[in-house]
Amino acid sequence: MNPRMSKIIHEIRSLFILVLIVLTLKVTIFELYIVPTGSMENTIMTGDFLTGNRFIYGMRTPDWIGIPFTDIGFSVPSIQFPPFREPKRGDIIIFKFPRDTRQKYVKRCVAEPGDIFEVKNKVIYLNGDPYPLPGNGKFRMPSTLSETFIQSDIFLGNQGNKDQFKKLKIPQKGDQIKISPENAKLLLHLMLLDGHELKLVNNGIEFPFTMVSPDELYRRKGKDKVYKPYYNWGGSLLVPWLDNIPKGSLLIDGQPISNLDYYTVEQDYYWAMGDNRDDSLDSRFWGFVPRSYILGEALFSYFSLNLETWVPRFDRIGTILQ
Repeated sequence: MNPRMSKIIHEIRSLFILVLIVLTLKVTIFELYIVPTGSMENTIMTGDFLTGNRFIYGMRTPDWIGIPFTDIGFSVPSIQFPPFREPKRGDIIIFKFPRDTRQKYVKRCVAEPGDIFEVKNKVIYLNGDPYPLPGNGKFRMPSTLSETFIQSDIFLGNQGNKDQFKKLKIPQKGDQIKISPENAKLLLHLMLLDGHELKLVNNGIEFPFTMVSPDELYRRKGKDKVYKPYYNWGGSLLVPWLDNIPKGSLLIDGQPISNLDYYTVEQDYYWAMGDNRDDSLDSRFWGFVPRSYILGEALFSYFSLNLETWVPRFDRIGTILQ
């Protein structure tokens, strides 16, 4: 073989091995994340490049292999190694977004499994005691929403608003929740997040449920056609937060849910919020974070870029997140 060609092949092979090592480290030991929003300001700034520890909550092998930033790929069985410890209040966690698992979110864990969560006049209460705002946390709005104001996009639709959130127990493994119309939205969320197949059958027509939000798909993919498969746009897919769910028989894994009196929660759940409380799309709007979706703990900023001026923030490099 031509020496020049042999050298090129050797360089390509070396580069391929290097890329493979880096990707393996990223998906197993270190989580690298670029922050696109200001929901965690001033703890984390928009444009911060974060390093996260994937070991602490139990390293996982990849569950999806494909082309980054696309939906081209396939799912594979994943293995989780024993954790060093479980997530706890105050941790800044990196997790798969429950309404579009291709996206990764960074928020602060503010409530653990079994906690009674509540917000009164913007103050978080856990099990009746106030939970302090983190040192770098902030409120942007001087006004507070009234207790009588119902925010239509709030989690479960009947919890109030972002400043006045009614008491809600964070589910934990083993909890038994009664099968009833009052618990319908809560049960739909938990059953789907636990990995069950849900569908509604009406006059022989099947309406499958999904946790994937069409709005999130549109933000990520930017194509109008993502809405067409969903019920509100003439399709059959249902989401558990929908208010106009059609009538019919609900099946869980092919069996009528009417056969059950209670549903037993199969994993622990957490509640995550941004430190920038008035400008954070967090659990108050989309609900629980399943334990199986938590990827790691955010540790420090290894680089930072002002996304408006594209000027590096050198003073943010090496900032340890607290």
